[in-house]
Amino acid sequence: MYHTIFEVGKKVVDAIETTQQEPIERAAELIGEAFVKGHKFFVTGSGHSHTVAEEFYGRAGGLACVTPILTPELTLTDHPTKSSQLERLDGYATILVNLYDIKAGDVVLIASNSGRNAYPVEMALEAKKRGASVIAITSRKHSEACTSRAKSGKKLMEVADVVIDNCGMLGDSSLTVEGIAAPLLPTSSIANAFIAQAITVLAAVYIRDAGLEPPVFISLNVMGEDNKNDEYFKKYARMY
Repeated sequence: MYHTIFEVGKKVVDAIETTQQEPIERAAELIGEAFVKGHKFFVTGSGHSHTVAEEFYGRAGGLACVTPILTPELTLTDHPTKSSQLERLDGYATILVNLYDIKAGDVVLIASNSGRNAYPVEMALEAKKRGASVIAITSRKHSEACTSRAKSGKKLMEVADVVIDNCGMLGDSSLTVEGIAAPLLPTSSIANAFIAQAITVLAAVYIRDAGLEPPVFISLNVMGEDNKNDEYFKKYARMY
């Protein structure tokens, strides 16, 4: 069983590598281009998908030019089902699009495994309405098997400009174990982390190739490096 767990995880990562190169490279290009032209890169998700924003934001080896839309209501910090209820609420994403002042030329990356709820769909539609480009990280298999809960009747993968499939199963959990009724081993977190880091590296390379220095955070836990990130925090850290 121990080795089976790792086989499942590696199979998902391998599937992403072999099938998602084009959308991942396109996503990185959009983010790099936005930086070069002085626009912003936003990232958001709800429930466990909010961890994609944390994967992109404020970590060593990550780009400093990231604005996460991480309101507590969309995370699991207050209550395990609060975000599940709020992500089905019409109008909430529009409030955040206005609050964060998403504009033409910006890029918004939205993570949602099912892509069916109001929040990710509305976020995508409202961002595009303002002229921003939208990148989706979602499970095509899950999304294709369900109906939309959004007022528009759309799903995230139907409205995003770039769609990256996390290659997960319907319901996310990917391992059936004898004697246990529910499947185990959700793979979206594994997949999303690899996708986020692939995009980050490729976007940094795009910025470098454009003749600019990519703003990349370094670890504050490396001796003698305490002040290296100060200029990035001053320039890019969100002030909300």
